[in-house]
Amino acid sequence: MALNSDPTVATPPTPGRSRNMAAIKRRDTKPERTIRSLLHAAGKRYRVDLRLQLEGARPRPDIVFTRARVAVFVDGCFWHCCPEHGRRPGVNGSYWGPKLERNVTRDRAADEALTAAGWTVVRIWEHEAPREAVERIIAAVDAAAPANRGAQTG
Repeated sequence: MALNSDPTVATPPTPGRSRNMAAIKRRDTKPERTIRSLLHAAGKRYRVDLRLQLEGARPRPDIVFTRARVAVFVDGCFWHCCPEHGRRPGVNGSYWGPKLERNVTRDRAADEALTAAGWTVVRIWEHEAPREAVERIIAAVDAAAPANRGAQTG
């Protein structure tokens, strides 16, 4: 087990696991790229991976519609504890349990901060059908920006 001077920060148990985790993409995952492509084809314009400066929080949604104030997160089932597909790993639960719990806590905090600042939050699970997810996103964007209905939103 790797040692860490800060007991509140979990570290991977082996250098190999650490390398694997470092190689996992934070953005531009296949579900994100698919959803962005469909949104673009639908005429919607957006920002990607934009850090928002809010009171007491700095969330970084995967897709942001700035004018409509809609923040979209495309969450992986494992990393964000999907109620349908999320599972606890059988190996090294003392490492993974707290790590995954922190992800979920961070997700809820981001949702609360964005909502308090007047943003609409859309959370998409990686297992959702991309076309259905895009329909939900477009509905949220159109509802949040009634003056821009039919126009490009970015």
